[in-house]
Amino acid sequence: MRKLVVTEFVSLDGVMEAPSWTFEFRSDKIAKFKGDEQFESDMLLLGRITYEGFAQAWPNSTDKGADWMNSIPKYVVTITLATADWNNSTIIRENIMEEVAQLKQQDGRNILVYGSGTLVDSLMEAGLVDEYRLLIFPVVVGSGKRLFKDNRTAKLKLASSQNFDTGVTALIYHPAAPEEKN
Repeated sequence: MRKLVVTEFVSLDGVMEAPSWTFEFRSDKIAKFKGDEQFESDMLLLGRITYEGFAQAWPNSTDKGADWMNSIPKYVVTITLATADWNNSTIIRENIMEEVAQLKQQDGRNILVYGSGTLVDSLMEAGLVDEYRLLIFPVVVGSGKRLFKDNRTAKLKLASSQNFDTGVTALIYHPAAPEEKN
């Protein structure tokens, strides 16, 4: 069974939208962390907005991860896109959480979810997220879409953490086991 892994860049104040504020914190160690994450995965699950941004940027990219991004199977959750033309892309339009649960049942490596805040919230609510990999950046953005919606609650268990020399911290969480009822 595959694990569904949410991986996000997050500011100290919880913003994950339009993370151009991460560029000044790049490092070889963070690149290795992200590369290892990709190596452990063989499928992407994306919301429409993230998919559209990636589909515009990656096909013409000469970046180190471009071959991986362009070749990996991609599932895009959308009710508005008519087609998904980026290489190896499939639209999930109906019975979304059931379809994602079926993808998790397949043999293979992890399923990665980049960005896709609205999708992440739905996956979280459905109990389908197995791991959260949050790179916390030492910057306060002030406004923007936050990873966790207001009034969203969840108990998470810290699995590991790693500090980088740029001030970024990687926090890896798993959903906490439900408390036993007496």
